[in-house]
Amino acid sequence: MVHRLVVSYGQPEDPAQFDAYYRDTHTPLAVQMPGLVRLTTGRPQSMDPSQPAPYLVAELDFDSEQAMGAAFASDQGKVTARDVPKFASGGATMTHYEVTEVHVSR
Repeated sequence: MVHRLVVSYGQPEDPAQFDAYYRDTHTPLAVQMPGLVRLTTGRPQSMDPSQPAPYLVAELDFDSEQAMGAAFASDQGKVTARDVPKFASGGATMTHYEVTEVHVSR
């Protein structure tokens, strides 16, 4: 089973600076975390205009919740976590869950 961490970043004070730092500094740190299986990012758009969407969402997949915990307890995980306040001026919300696949038959 896959265990997923979702990081939702709020609107940064300087989007261009956020983008450059995230791409050039933070992502290279994150992909070095032990046990990370996949990292994806996207720019969500709200279906309801009255509800603002996050600026950026990152999804980090691990083989298990224990693997995720070990990744963040590692030296590289600690470095990566300490890096977030350096660029996330709009804040960051982190949630995690066990992924359940629903197969669709047509």
